Amino acid sequence: MPSKLEAGVRTFAGCGAPYDESEVVLFGAPFDSTTSYRPGARFASSSIRSESIGIETYSPYQMEDIENLKISDAGDLELPFGNAGRALDVVETFCGKVLDDGKMPVMIGGEHLLTFGAVRAVAARHPDLRLIHFDAHADLRRDYMGESLSHATVMRRVWDLLGDGRIYQFGIRSGTREEFDWATAHVRTELFTVRGIDGCSEAVSGYPVYISVDLDVIDPSEFPGTGTPEAGGVSFKDLLDALLCLKGLNVAGFDICELAPHYDVSGISTALACKVLREMLIAYY
Repeated sequence: MPSKLEAGVRTFAGCGAPYDESEVVLFGAPFDSTTSYRPGARFASSSIRSESIGIETYSPYQMEDIENLKISDAGDLELPFGNAGRALDVVETFCGKVLDDGKMPVMIGGEHLLTFGAVRAVAARHPDLRLIHFDAHADLRRDYMGESLSHATVMRRVWDLLGDGRIYQFGIRSGTREEFDWATAHVRTELFTVRGIDGCSEAVSGYPVYISVDLDVIDPSEFPGTGTPEAGGVSFKDLLDALLCLKGLNVAGFDICELAPHYDVSGISTALACKVLREMLIAYY
């Protein structure tokens, strides 16, 4: 469960509503134990909160101020480093409580595997759930080095839960031949770009939706602060346009993940992550 935020502890900009009065609950999940290349995503939530002081709470993209919304920042979960299964259980339990309290959970990862814990909680309450996934990587491996729970297998585990035709992927530009062959029959994948987001929005309209943004979907020239950078990504503007295209859907929960702030000493990556989070919180409130 999250550590209790005491007076004076920084929350994400504009997200200071008391839990009981909130409609959306933001929380951090500082865990990166299955990261296969460069670790550091565990530091994302603290960095995002700290640096959010540098962005305005008002969005000129949506003409809305996050301070007008009832959003609570519940702090970071205490996750057992090195135990992926237990970490997923903690995320699932917390998200389940938030959902049962009539609120929407929003997670700051951490590595992408944590999405599986959040989706388990949402799917248990919304059996017809659809998932929209922005990422550089397919994450559809059956296992990675013999491990079924990995940031490289997260969407395969989500598929185990949801089944065929309910996962929509955008921006994918990395994976094994087996992943891409398997994806053809089981998930809906847009390679390299976010084209087709309009059709996706129409297809999932009327269903509960979970949205997961692995921030390495963005080109590393704009977002170098991630553990597994992949050249050829989408721009911030393209991602933002795609996310805003989903406004009005029945969003039951969402996350951003895979910021590893110390790989970008300029702070630009963290600032970009803050803006993505602000726009998603406003759009899906």
